[in-house]
Amino acid sequence: MQTKIPKAILSRLRTAIAARAPGFKARAWQYALLMRLNKPIGIFLLLWPTLWALWIAGKGKPDVWVVTVFVLGVVLMRSAGCVINDYADRDIDRHVARTRDRPITAGKVAPKEALILFAVLCLLAFALVLTLNPLTVKLSFAGALLAVTYPFAKRYTYLPQVHLGAAFGWAVPMAYAAQTGAVPATGWLLFIAALLWATVYDTMYAMVDREDDMKIGVKSTAILFGELDRLIIGLLQLTFFIVLILAGRQAHLGLFYYLGVALAAGFALYHHYLIQTREPALCFKAFLNNNWLGFAVFAGIALHYWQGGSS
Repeated sequence: MQTKIPKAILSRLRTAIAARAPGFKARAWQYALLMRLNKPIGIFLLLWPTLWALWIAGKGKPDVWVVTVFVLGVVLMRSAGCVINDYADRDIDRHVARTRDRPITAGKVAPKEALILFAVLCLLAFALVLTLNPLTVKLSFAGALLAVTYPFAKRYTYLPQVHLGAAFGWAVPMAYAAQTGAVPATGWLLFIAALLWATVYDTMYAMVDREDDMKIGVKSTAILFGELDRLIIGLLQLTFFIVLILAGRQAHLGLFYYLGVALAAGFALYHHYLIQTREPALCFKAFLNNNWLGFAVFAGIALHYWQGGSS
């Protein structure tokens, strides 16, 4: 025998839910802003090296579940990274024009809420990793440590961009471990490439805020490099492409891969052109355009295997 809920109670429940819905939506939107889901560029910049590694490790046919775990993990960990970054910078962001409206520093999300959200995102990512092999689980602890400590690096070192590169690049050895149960030389070469690339594009990003950062005492490679910023970025880009070529040779990749690398080099030259005047808006444009560089490398890898290449 089923018990029916009185219509009066149902009506009150609907009214209560309708009344609270705008508040729930507003809160959810603030959380989405905190996780930077409205600005997915960071997701793509983290995703491309992960896909490079998965496709090479899987010889063009990576395990579907492993790919699913890593794609979801990229979204979750990038979101978690944004949350902990804004928590760490909550007293700094208000002094920078570009960041003063972020949810925590603007008082729209409490610091305690941010920590809870960060913990939930990390636990979800870890739950996904637990479905993979033991080596990947072990490597995930180092990745989590890199992600948690990155936001605080800018207070103690002028190399937070290198720290970010290590955090973003750590998905590469994890991907190899998940797909093959080991991390060969190619995996470590791709890790180095990812680290160099992130250092380059995050230095471009830091060039946008250089004046504000100098005023408030935040450190970055853009400040460290000073007038040599463009030269050092160019050298890092050159080293990045040399490492990509070495990784391609190690993995026995063919013509399509090198065409993808050549296209990526064209994007790198364009980025160097954009930053030549150090105009903040153009530096930010160069940072955003790195998405296409990452895609070009992945397209070369995917086409190599699609056309029957092996490694």
